[in-house]
Amino acid sequence: MSGGTVMDHMQSLPHQNDQNVIRHLQNLVKSAASGDADIKMKEEQIMELGNILAQNKQTEELRKMIEQTRPFLLSLGKAKASKLVRDLVELCLEIEGQDGDVKVELVKESIQWATEQSRNYLRQTLQSRLVRLYNDLKRYTLALPLAADLIKELKKVEDKEILMEVELEESKAFYNLGNLGRARASLTGARTTANAIYVAPKVQAALDLQAGILHAADEKDFKTAFSYFYEAFEAYDTSDEKTLSLKSLKYMLLCKVMLDSPDEVNALLAGKLALKYSGSDLEAMRAVASAAKKRSLADFKAAFGHYPQELQVNIYESLEYY
Repeated sequence: MSGGTVMDHMQSLPHQNDQNVIRHLQNLVKSAASGDADIKMKEEQIMELGNILAQNKQTEELRKMIEQTRPFLLSLGKAKASKLVRDLVELCLEIEGQDGDVKVELVKESIQWATEQSRNYLRQTLQSRLVRLYNDLKRYTLALPLAADLIKELKKVEDKEILMEVELEESKAFYNLGNLGRARASLTGARTTANAIYVAPKVQAALDLQAGILHAADEKDFKTAFSYFYEAFEAYDTSDEKTLSLKSLKYMLLCKVMLDSPDEVNALLAGKLALKYSGSDLEAMRAVASAAKKRSLADFKAAFGHYPQELQVNIYESLEYY
């Protein structure tokens, strides 16, 4: 099965629906590959199938496919195999609405396979992803011991990129458990590590966002926090991370309220960069700023009543440490 591309194969299937395409790709993925051209094509087919299964939210089928591709992975170089595994695992984790335990088990299974195959770099990257997953699932007490062990190991092998990611996640876990001192120490470690390597804008934004949160929550230094949130906002916007951009912008607005500068909220919202994020989230922050300007508890309660999702759910966690 050589020559052509995955898209060539797709176009050769007349008017096929997704399930037929999935079956076709499953047969291709299960077939043997010989030679560099076949191996490259099979890599593409695996990712094509993974993307379609993820889009159709077929979590169990995607998990099975990850398991079935493991013999093929042994024929790849370690770097290629690691990337393929990480990409497939990420596809599965990004499927909305699936149980957290299912996600955790998937990552653990992949970690076990990497351990059995002595693929240490893959194991470490997957363990780093598991720490982040635990944080995403609010399982902070599970994130911390794994992060601590991984940080010790990574410091010995000088893998600064993964080390920085784990230190950042450790900081988030400590913060959410209310240990602000340890959260600040972990973030200092992450920023020190980051200074020694190239850091992608999106990753730098994550560091800045966490720094802003800690300056606001721990030191009540809302002026410095605002600066960090602004840096994060711009970087996330450039990286097209709209959800995180909006989160950073809302933190910026909240800082202005806490600095007793509610008038500046409207000025920020009128800015060119902020206009693209207009919607109920920002209108909710405008209402909070208006209530703060008037010193009106009634208006503040009215804002929470009118924007329950935007304020009570999305902003409450930000306010509780302030």
